[in-house]
Amino acid sequence: MTENAQQQPPAPHTELPTQYAPADVEGPLYERWVERGYFEADAKSDKPPYTIVIPPPNVTGSLHLGHAFEHTLIDALTRRKRMQGFETLWQPGMDHAGIATQNVVERELGKEGKSRHDLGREAFVERVWQWKGESGGQISGQMRRLGDGVAWSRERFTMDEGLSQAVQTIFKRLYDDELIYRAERIINWCPRCLTAISDIEVEYQDDDGELVSMKYGEGDDTIVVATTRAETMLGDTAVAVHPDDERYKHLVGKEIRLPLTDRFIPVVADTHVDPEFGTGAVKVTPAHDPNDFEIGQRHNLPSLTVMDEHAVITAHGPFQGLDRLEARSAIVAALRADGRIVAEKRPYVHSVGHCSRCKTTIEPRLSMQWWVKVGPLAKAAGDAVRDGRVKIHPQEMEKRYFDWVDNLHDWCISRQLWWGHRIPVWYGPNGEVVCVGPDEEAPAGEGWHQDTDVLDTWFSSGLWPFSTLGWPEQTESLAKFYPNSVLVTGYDILFFWVARMMMFGLYAMDGTPPFHTIALHGMVRDQFGKKMSKSFGNAVNPLDWMDKYGSDALRFTLARGANPGVDVPIGEDWVQGSRNFANKIWNATRFALMNGATVEGPLPDPSAMSATDRWILSRLNSVVAEVDAFYEDFQFAKLSDALFHFAWDEVFDWYVELSKTTFQAGGEAAEVSKRVLGEVLDVTLKLLHPVVPFVTETLWTTLTGGESIVVAEWPVDSGFRDAAAEREIENLQSVVTEVRRFRADQGLQPGQRVPARLELDGTPFAAHEAAIRQLLRLQPEGEAFSATATLPVAGATVALDLSGTIDVAAERKRLAKDLAAAEKEKAQASAKLGNEAFLAKAPDNVVDKIRTRLAKADEDIARIQSQLERLPQA
Repeated sequence: MTENAQQQPPAPHTELPTQYAPADVEGPLYERWVERGYFEADAKSDKPPYTIVIPPPNVTGSLHLGHAFEHTLIDALTRRKRMQGFETLWQPGMDHAGIATQNVVERELGKEGKSRHDLGREAFVERVWQWKGESGGQISGQMRRLGDGVAWSRERFTMDEGLSQAVQTIFKRLYDDELIYRAERIINWCPRCLTAISDIEVEYQDDDGELVSMKYGEGDDTIVVATTRAETMLGDTAVAVHPDDERYKHLVGKEIRLPLTDRFIPVVADTHVDPEFGTGAVKVTPAHDPNDFEIGQRHNLPSLTVMDEHAVITAHGPFQGLDRLEARSAIVAALRADGRIVAEKRPYVHSVGHCSRCKTTIEPRLSMQWWVKVGPLAKAAGDAVRDGRVKIHPQEMEKRYFDWVDNLHDWCISRQLWWGHRIPVWYGPNGEVVCVGPDEEAPAGEGWHQDTDVLDTWFSSGLWPFSTLGWPEQTESLAKFYPNSVLVTGYDILFFWVARMMMFGLYAMDGTPPFHTIALHGMVRDQFGKKMSKSFGNAVNPLDWMDKYGSDALRFTLARGANPGVDVPIGEDWVQGSRNFANKIWNATRFALMNGATVEGPLPDPSAMSATDRWILSRLNSVVAEVDAFYEDFQFAKLSDALFHFAWDEVFDWYVELSKTTFQAGGEAAEVSKRVLGEVLDVTLKLLHPVVPFVTETLWTTLTGGESIVVAEWPVDSGFRDAAAEREIENLQSVVTEVRRFRADQGLQPGQRVPARLELDGTPFAAHEAAIRQLLRLQPEGEAFSATATLPVAGATVALDLSGTIDVAAERKRLAKDLAAAEKEKAQASAKLGNEAFLAKAPDNVVDKIRTRLAKADEDIARIQSQLERLPQA
């Protein structure tokens, strides 16, 4: 019995089509849910709140498997909480995706023979808004296909008016608190996109390059340095060595000649240098390397910029005007001609950063940019996890989080783009700098102009948990739904997005963190564990699988692989298996309805129920409790697996089959079992609904006549358990399983009927004789019955008459042949394992395989001998 049994639903429908067709069901169902407002959230409600914000997909994006995976998990959480009576908000929205969107529109302009500069800034931004209205946000429609239960009326966009006000507000506050500043620092620069980019937008890959070792200085004052970027030597302003390196102590403080130039540069001592690596000396180019910049700061070295924003050499001399790669080859050739080359290694495989958008090699570049001083913000973000206000799940991911926030460098937030939130700072004719808040007038007059840069996209998405709720206005939604209950996101953006939301949320909301729990999931990979990529040829469009197998099948496959913080392999065969599960649910419910399963009226008293009925209700309540515990621990794989095995194995394969004879016999017992079956299906469908919403909605409304499973009450464990009934049915299952195994071993077809005598006196199985005979295809023994095999199982005895059902002589001949093959396999494996010379030379994995073969041969021999012993004499 469950708490669910107390409800009195309206009259149900009892007919279902013979087959489940997802394509006919899913679209209309979803639109009905949206029209009825099931996914909307009321800030005035007195229900307890439950809030999750969607990790905002890019406006340029379309649904990929990573989105489908993450959205399935969030949707499961929010659907369950809605059914539990929470005022549930799944906040939707999209990110303006500065670089990606600008690139898309610039490509369109390129087809017209134009550039953004031909339009000018204002007209170009208008063109982007036009593109967004016509082509952006494709993913919103795809989310509907998946079944996302988001509050569409609340959909936000990081460039909409309210969120733009939030961005300007927090920028002004941070600026006034001296947590935003402008400075010249080394940044990641993309020579193609012509902007600074964040660390997360840099993709590292192993490239074939070159390592060139070259001599600086003259005579006794020479020193050898190595580089993979020879072109940067034009900007060298020092050579650094470790202060304890005896080889170079005589050179520290001296100046040596920089080849190919007329300049002399100092040798400095710095602990950053590893004396054990290479020659123990490094060239220092402060304007073109982040580590060199730090060395330069410590030693007050000049920073010489020798490349422009296109990565073209600007240093005066023979290399001026060359692209960086052209200059690299020319400089190495010139050094070679000058006798300066000590060694050259090609190819030299090393890790190189590339722009994630255009794949251009990133150029570290000294540039005047805007920065967030993250020290105090990062400390607050770390403290919130350390003191337990925010929990990271799984807990072992906390170390990664602390490693990041405890060592966070100041954040470059300016981008050299036109699409995005323009930095709200104005410069005056006499060097004035004014930061303008959303309610302030910008300076006007001759000589005043606004900063041309825009803010990093991560700046606006860092405000997402509270800006989407109306901040900086103190709205009802902000009061109701902040802080968010859970953030569900991938571990790969723990540092880049999660940490920023933590910093901004704590800062803007007076020390209240943006969410209570951070639930991290892994990445979706192919069935072999490889990263999915178009270049690998293993990328999958989830819409193709949804078209072929239905959205429920894809969702269940993804949820069933979702262990916290662990990558998720997925293959089409697994989606097909989940489609089979949906079909199984459909067919079993259809059978139940045809046989009178009902939810009408209260559940009968357990004393009126059979052991089979009490067993399934006992197991049902255990599963309710188990699923609830798994949800609270974000164990989606375990809860999906538990529901799969309960529904398929226990409900459909055992309870439904065991109940068939009861239904056929009719009477009071049949009426009780019909009500129990209705209850079991009602609760099971509700438990499955958050993961597979479409098929469960169709079946549940047909079974119960209820309005919608979306707003039905979540089942509650009533505490009913019947250990005796569970033991009885487990023993019954043992009897059926053992006889089925014996039948299979004898080569009997599953549907082949066999005469049998069941000796059940003194066992609890007497009441189940009709069910046992039906499940095992056992017919009454008859007058000519002669037992040829006897199986004692769990206190019962099953005697079978196989005469006339199999050719005993042929079966003995077949088994004897199989036995001889198994014994030969055992002899061969034993001989190898007994050969010391072989064991000394063979790899461990080969020896392990032979041991496995030996164990398998032993198992086969035992099994075949048992089969031979059970066969009647020919």
